[in-house]
Amino acid sequence: MDKIVPVFQELAISDPARLIFGIAPKPLTCGRGLTLGAGAVFPELNFTLPTMSIEASTWAEVRKHYEEIAGMVRRAAPRLKLPGLVLEFELLPPMTENPEWGEDITIILADALKALHAESGIPTALRVTPTDIRDRIRPPVLRSGRDLEMVLESFERCAKGGADILSIESVGGKEVHDHALMYGDVSGIIFALGVLAPRDMEFLWKHIVRISLGAGVIPGADSACGFANTAMQLASQKMLPEVLAAVVRAASAPRSLVAYTCGAQGPSKDCAYEGPVIKAITGTPIAMEGKTAACAHFSPVGNVAAAMCDLWSNESVQNIRLLSGSAPEAFLESLAYDCRLFNEALKQDSALTLRTLLVESDIHLSPQAFVLSPESTIRIAAAIVRGKNPYEQTLFAAREAAEMLQEAARTKELKISDREQPWLDRIRRTLGDLPASEETFIGEMADVHGSLFARASYGLSA
Repeated sequence: MDKIVPVFQELAISDPARLIFGIAPKPLTCGRGLTLGAGAVFPELNFTLPTMSIEASTWAEVRKHYEEIAGMVRRAAPRLKLPGLVLEFELLPPMTENPEWGEDITIILADALKALHAESGIPTALRVTPTDIRDRIRPPVLRSGRDLEMVLESFERCAKGGADILSIESVGGKEVHDHALMYGDVSGIIFALGVLAPRDMEFLWKHIVRISLGAGVIPGADSACGFANTAMQLASQKMLPEVLAAVVRAASAPRSLVAYTCGAQGPSKDCAYEGPVIKAITGTPIAMEGKTAACAHFSPVGNVAAAMCDLWSNESVQNIRLLSGSAPEAFLESLAYDCRLFNEALKQDSALTLRTLLVESDIHLSPQAFVLSPESTIRIAAAIVRGKNPYEQTLFAAREAAEMLQEAARTKELKISDREQPWLDRIRRTLGDLPASEETFIGEMADVHGSLFARASYGLSA
């Protein structure tokens, strides 16, 4: 059975006042002269195709869309006087299933960023994120087979094609987590996030780090998007309680931290709202998304998400026409103006004032926003580094989040509805009753959820 030994046993940032946008204890230089976390926030533009099929017969049209976006970036970045720019290319599933397609688009975008830098001097970097397609069958076979081979080949080809940073939104444990979310099964959620997901993270990220470093590319980060953001969206649809989604958000951080244990260097993914916790623990720069990501999804964390970012992203927008121009260009402009405000606040020594406004405007309105405040982030991060393994880290993070929510409700910092308070009580009781021993917990959960996952996919003995 795999044993993951945490390497982060203290916080890189222990004072909430030092957890702020644009500044990270471990700045990261990437791409063409771009340094993250050294006193400025940069836009990270993400984009995708309009609704269309992706197949050999439409590939010329697919390429045309990305060529159009690449040309737009070369024109718009100097117009907006950007201090720097990151593009993120998230492969769509057919582009991972056909790794040469992902490489093809990577080359288009990398060449555009190189040309932009040569023409204007603007620092640039390209993040490429292959799709994790290993869960196309259930229970997923994660450690072998053609799907794994395609994912790894995609990383290799995208690195060769010009990626500066490689990332992924991995899916290990999601087969159990999805089921547990739908039933409000707190024990199942902790099992998925604290036992299964970290084991897959370690397996996958050892490969990603090896490929990245071998190609001279930065191994970026993972995202708990498929876990915590799923909970966020279900809560927004009133399909599960917000307090549960908030606890899941905190509990998702340890599985993402495993990437850094394996050698990931950041920046974290924009859709990884656990990023502030990662920044507090590792000191590495993070990408975040909030109000400017409304083109991709709605959330209750539109302002607080910006409070600690080093890259500010729009999540993703389709390449369609708006009144002003293309949607990617419109959202690049929105990101640019947001970053101007961040950076001016840093220059005028007003960053803490702006951060306070961003935080206070959100955290009293939603449990999910409350757990993202700098103070909450430090408490969750401190709980995580006390854990001796990912299971303990996940359990401690969840318990800390639940206790914070209860304290906030008691002090009237946060209003928790009469409908949700019994859920919070239940969550706290369940978390308090979970066993201290990971082995005991695995035995209990295997009896309940054993039909949902393949033990061999997680290095668990039969």
